Amino acid sequence: MATNRRTFMTSASLGVGGATLSCGRPVALAANAKSGYPRRFVFIRKSNGVRPDEVSLPTFTDIERKRDKDKDALRVDLANHELPGWMQCLESHKSDLAILQGLSCKMSENGHWSYSSVMGAFKSGRNSLSGIKRATIDFEMAKLTPSPFGHVELSLTGNYSTFRTGIVPGYSAPGPHQRNYCYADPHTAYNELFKSVANPDAVASDNAMLKFLQEEESYKARMLGGYEKLKISNHVGSIEAIQARNLEVEKMSGAIAEHLPELDPVHQAGGLNATTPEKQKAMTDILVAALVTGLTNVVTYTIDELSTPIKGLQGNEGDHISLHELGHNGGYSGVSANDIREKVRVGHMEQVATIVDRLKAVPEGGGTMFDNTVVMYFPENGEGHHSHGTEAPFVVLAGDNCKLDMVGQYIRLPFHATEGHKTIGNWYTTLLNAYGNPIPHYGDFDLEMSRKKYDQAGAIMDLMS
Repeated sequence: MATNRRTFMTSASLGVGGATLSCGRPVALAANAKSGYPRRFVFIRKSNGVRPDEVSLPTFTDIERKRDKDKDALRVDLANHELPGWMQCLESHKSDLAILQGLSCKMSENGHWSYSSVMGAFKSGRNSLSGIKRATIDFEMAKLTPSPFGHVELSLTGNYSTFRTGIVPGYSAPGPHQRNYCYADPHTAYNELFKSVANPDAVASDNAMLKFLQEEESYKARMLGGYEKLKISNHVGSIEAIQARNLEVEKMSGAIAEHLPELDPVHQAGGLNATTPEKQKAMTDILVAALVTGLTNVVTYTIDELSTPIKGLQGNEGDHISLHELGHNGGYSGVSANDIREKVRVGHMEQVATIVDRLKAVPEGGGTMFDNTVVMYFPENGEGHHSHGTEAPFVVLAGDNCKLDMVGQYIRLPFHATEGHKTIGNWYTTLLNAYGNPIPHYGDFDLEMSRKKYDQAGAIMDLMS
C-alpha cells in the first residue's frame, strides 16, 4: 500500500521510529583516509535460500569436490575453474569475485523468512519490533562511511500477486526496537532520492512541513519534563536531521542531474503493470545512481522474498510465479521448479553484474568507483526454502581497494558446530573490523557452538588482509 510522504514523515518523526529518518554527515566526510574516497557497500537479500551445491564449482578436481561435499575447509583460485551456470555473467569479473561457503546463521530466524534478524545476527520472532536487538550490519557499515542519506533501503516484495508500493516498513534496523523504512517501487525511490532535481517544488513543501513540525515539537518540549521531554527532544532531533539532509542534497543537485536515472513510463504510479525483470532493472538503475551521486554509500536491496510476485520471467511470461510454490517444487507451464529457480538466480546475477559494470565505468582517483565498493548477494534464510541455518552462502564482489583477502577465490569454511566453523556474526565482525570498527564481536553466539565450547568470537582472521 502506498504511503503519502508527508503522512509517513509526520508519523515516523513523531512516533517510536523517529530515529529511522536521521541522516549521516555530509558526503565530504565520508572519505576513507587512504584513498580519499568513500567506501561503499551493497547488501542484496534473496529468498528461498541458496543451496550450497548451487554455488559449488563444476570443475573441481576429485579431491576438491570431495572436500567440498564433506564440508571441510577448502580454498581454491577461481581463475582455475568455471563458475556455476547461473553465475556465468560474472565471468568477466572473476578476479573481483569471492564465493564464501560454510557460514551458518542459526542465531537468526530461519525457515521462510528472516525479517531483520539475518542482518543483525539475532532471533527476532515474527517481525516484531521488540525482537530487534541491535542495529543491523548495513546501518553499522553506514556509520563508518557517512553520507547525506546515511543508508538507503529498497525492496521488491508483495502479497504473491501484487507488489508493495510507496514507502513501507523495511527489513533493516537503525537500532534496537526500531524498523527502517524502505522504497518499495522504482517510481517512489526515484521521486524521493532525486527530488532536488526531479521535483524541487516537493523539496520546498517538505522543508516547510518540517519547519512547522520542528516549531510544534519544540513548543511541546518546553512544556514537558522528564521522559516525555526526552522523547519530544528526540523527535525534534530527527526533524532537524532531515532538514540538514535536505540542505546537503540541494547542494548536490548538479551531480544528481548529471547522473539522474531514466525510468520507463511503465513504472509510473507504482508500476502495477511492470514485470519483475523490469522492476529489478529500474531498481538497479536507482541503486547505482544513488551511489554515484553520493547520496548514500550503503544500500540494502531485497531483490525478492517469498511473497514477491514473479511476473514476465523469460520462458514463463504468462505465469504469475510464487516463490513459495517453487520452494515446494511446484513448476509452471511445464517448466520445473529447479529450472525456474535457476532462471530467477540468473536474473539476480544480471543485476549484480550491471552494478559492477556501471561502477567500473565511473572514474574515481586513479581507478574506478568499484575499487572502493563491496557487493554482497546472499540468502536471507540460509541454505534452503525450509532452512535450518547451517549454511548461508555469500557471493561477494569487491574492487582493488578491498580490505579483505578473499577476491578471486572459492572459500569453504568448516561445517557448523565443528572446530574452526564461522557464523554470519563472525563475517559481519570481519567487515566491521576491516573497515574501521574494532568491535570484539558483532551478533549473538551460536548455541551449539557454545555448548561444545568452540571459540566463535571475533573476525575471520583468514579473510583479513
